[in-house]
Amino acid sequence: MQIPAFNFGQMPRIVFGAGTRHQLPALAAEFGSRILILTGARSFTASDDWPVLQTALRHAGLSFEHAVVDGEPSPQLADALASQYRAAGIEVVIGIGGGSVLDAAKAVAGLLRIPNSVMDFLEGVGPELPYRGPEVPFIAVPTTAGTGSEATRNAVLSQHGEGGYKKSFRHERLVANYAVIDPDLLASCLPSLIAANGMDALTQLLESYVSTRANPLTDALAMSGLRAVRDSLLPWFRGEGDLASHRSNMAYAALLSGITLAQVGLGSVHGLAAPLGAFFPMPHGVVCGTLVAECTRVNIACLQERAPGSDFLWRYAHVGKVLANDMRLAEVDGLHALVERLEFLTREMALPVLSSMGMQASDIPRVVANCRGSSMKTNPVVLSDDEVAGILQARL
Repeated sequence: MQIPAFNFGQMPRIVFGAGTRHQLPALAAEFGSRILILTGARSFTASDDWPVLQTALRHAGLSFEHAVVDGEPSPQLADALASQYRAAGIEVVIGIGGGSVLDAAKAVAGLLRIPNSVMDFLEGVGPELPYRGPEVPFIAVPTTAGTGSEATRNAVLSQHGEGGYKKSFRHERLVANYAVIDPDLLASCLPSLIAANGMDALTQLLESYVSTRANPLTDALAMSGLRAVRDSLLPWFRGEGDLASHRSNMAYAALLSGITLAQVGLGSVHGLAAPLGAFFPMPHGVVCGTLVAECTRVNIACLQERAPGSDFLWRYAHVGKVLANDMRLAEVDGLHALVERLEFLTREMALPVLSSMGMQASDIPRVVANCRGSSMKTNPVVLSDDEVAGILQARL
């Protein structure tokens, strides 16, 4: 095997395992004694872990401020939080929550020590100035298994509604210093959240594996994550078997999905998820879950028509064999197995269609017109506007 040239970017130090949340005071103390903690509105702060963490921080001689991120973060929220705490001498930011909380915390950590608005750095919006820091150290603690934000270098910020957008504040200096992944924190996840986040992780692993920038290192990570998804997503959703093991597997899969997407990019599902999430009240994981089967089917059909000898067809077939747990399948059967399995998961976990979340057929042209961001550039085949529109129509 010939190994192609590739780059592998900055990574957080990963602390993985049940109970690792109890290491947070010691990890935070490495950077200082003044902490800003960002959480979601309810899940973590309503749990027994929140008072335990507060007590442990105080016993360690650490002081902290607490702010809430309710929903997907906007540029205005990132700027407001940075302005509110800029003079507080914050020495480390801890984000505890789902992808929205981690993205907000990541952005705030990047803004606290500089006077700029995040709009100065947001991709595709404003002047896109180079980010030079200095940043505040950041510790990411995910409480869902999906986005992989704990391992990425971008904070996704959304402006909703007419003229809305979903763009990234992106730089390697924003990568978390520590990613603390404690599967016990996933115990309160409801089935709907398990489905949306799990399908997001699955989509990120799949799209990374068939990215035009994929390399043998990310391939190995993506395959390991896909096997974990195969073994644990549906049983965890159904509440079957060893739930602690399933939580651990999905936390691991989500982490790997963040690592791989940060290194090699994504594809058409995420290309479409950006405008859909900006224009409509659609949770990101739900969008990925409802689109991934159809996007994969169309990608495969276009490759078969335009590049029948493409290595990407082998890659898709290999994923199909892995998810079917049958490596003896012929390539064409592996392709069928992949699409069938994705369609089955979409139905079984009741991922909603786009029209149920506010989209109409008349909205298709503007979604298509705004889907050509960075994710679409690493899709394994260039899709025409009509092909993209067909995907949306099929899931309307």
